[in-house]
Amino acid sequence: MTTSDDYKALESKYYMQVVNRMPPVLVRGEGTRVFDNDGKSYLDFTAGWAVLNIGHNHPAVTEAIRDQAGKILQMSNLFYTTPQLPLAKILIDNSDVDRVFFCNSGAEANEGACKVARKWGKTKLDGAYEIITTFDSFHGRTQAMMAATGQPAYQEKWTPLMPGFVNVAYNDVQAIKDAYVEGRTCAVMLEPIQGEGGVNIPSENYLKDVMDFCHEKNILFMLDEVQTGMGRIGTLFGYQQFTGVEPDVMTLAKALGSGAPLGAFLTKEFCSVLEPGDHGSTFGGNALTTAAGAAAAKVIVDENIPELAKETGAYFQGKLNGLAEKYDFITEVRGMGLLIALQMNKEIAGATVTAALPEGLLINAVRPNMIRFMPPLNATRDEIDEAIAILDKVLAVTGA
Repeated sequence: MTTSDDYKALESKYYMQVVNRMPPVLVRGEGTRVFDNDGKSYLDFTAGWAVLNIGHNHPAVTEAIRDQAGKILQMSNLFYTTPQLPLAKILIDNSDVDRVFFCNSGAEANEGACKVARKWGKTKLDGAYEIITTFDSFHGRTQAMMAATGQPAYQEKWTPLMPGFVNVAYNDVQAIKDAYVEGRTCAVMLEPIQGEGGVNIPSENYLKDVMDFCHEKNILFMLDEVQTGMGRIGTLFGYQQFTGVEPDVMTLAKALGSGAPLGAFLTKEFCSVLEPGDHGSTFGGNALTTAAGAAAAKVIVDENIPELAKETGAYFQGKLNGLAEKYDFITEVRGMGLLIALQMNKEIAGATVTAALPEGLLINAVRPNMIRFMPPLNATRDEIDEAIAILDKVLAVTGA
């Protein structure tokens, strides 16, 4: 039998060392649990980084992949293939946008959205090209999306950054208005809730006010829903949590493929400006990944998984607030649905994540003083209670 140490030696020898990996060698998942090479079970409250919204190895997704693998895996988008179509229909029928293009990742989705914005600026705004984004955002790791991402840690090693993006404060409408330049600004791109930035929730009217300003200036209002989409924060799409908000352009990935690499950018009809030859992707809309995505999306919609996430998230936040009452170093619990952060006044998040591993819990230190939780949306209350018990045990040590 190949041991965990054998696998780690192979990784050390052959894989580019760009990730500080956690110790378990994970080989199988089922629902909210994963199992390592030695047979140990873990509650997975990372869900593949907010990807596995209906859990590991969901039977509907597994069956769809198995079935599609026996038919056709990949064809050029020059030809019609069928799995794209039911997924496209579910997304459009349940949102306020009209057209979709499938790609492979969140970064690619955001790149595509920015191409839409740039063409909008070129054809409608006398060549305007600049896109306003915010500090503490995260839009991807391509050269362009690092410029869009308003975090120095993702930018400073790669300067000079690509031109065409300006970063301003999040949750500050005036900052966007001040950054707008007529004839230069073509769009604003925001996350409804900043995930990688620390689960930052905007004020109630922020998105609506930004949208209204964009429409006043005839620039595009674009929402990066890579992390908040597909039910994560209590509605199918995150913008639906905010009254009167509709994106002109929206991006999706992560949970869209339920583990298969799949992204998308979607537009309203009025700004669907891309024409044949303007954009493309060899694997975009791949038959296998869209089959998985369609199966997952059907489960999420038919079983009202977003409402379950809303209810379970409220229960989870209540339990976390109980820990906050017990430990005075916990300063805030915040989130929507099952995208939740626990903030502390001590930089013990990394130690807490490490200590939780042998106890059988996978969580994420999104900041040195902050833990992020993003479990599958169909995690049970018993699993929430189990995670809370482990976290309680661990915090008693790391916070001492």
